[in-house]
Amino acid sequence: MGNSNGCTVDDLQAVEMHLWYKKFMTECPSGQLTLHEFKQFFGLKGLDSEANAYIEQMFRTFDMNKDGYIDFMEYVAALSLVMRGKMEHKLRWYFKLYDVDGNGCIDRYELLNIIKAIRAINGNDNQDSTAEEFTNRVFDRIDVNGDGELSLEEFVEGARSDGDFMEVMMKSLDLRHIMAMIHSRRHSV
Repeated sequence: MGNSNGCTVDDLQAVEMHLWYKKFMTECPSGQLTLHEFKQFFGLKGLDSEANAYIEQMFRTFDMNKDGYIDFMEYVAALSLVMRGKMEHKLRWYFKLYDVDGNGCIDRYELLNIIKAIRAINGNDNQDSTAEEFTNRVFDRIDVNGDGELSLEEFVEGARSDGDFMEVMMKSLDLRHIMAMIHSRRHSV
């Protein structure tokens, strides 16, 4: 499992984990990230109300034990899932993130607000349709039973079969800029 430099995959993962830990502890010396620190940590400032609500929901989803903080293990688990997790696990996590009221279904209003938030965070450039049109198109395509809500099964199957929707979800948690920030601070920490 070694390469020509004598490093193993485990060595590389350990180095990466150490970088994540240094970044986390530098930005959050208490070892517990609050919502305010979470927004600062990821450079999310001055967001509109939809984007802000989405970021707060993301924070609550990352806060697995629901204590109001994200500790290092929750941080690593979330980053690992988003960056390396199997598609099935990612889709289940996205569903939990998008199901803002936690009732086990995603309604049009929840999806519409998520789409608006993603566009606000990532920029509205080059959009072929409005957030409302996109939301309606998603429901037309993947709300199989036509009840106006997406179940977990409809969501997972629909995401797999609808490339446009899958692309939006992948953009909703595009963490490349975060990884670049961590790597750029490798020598400064």
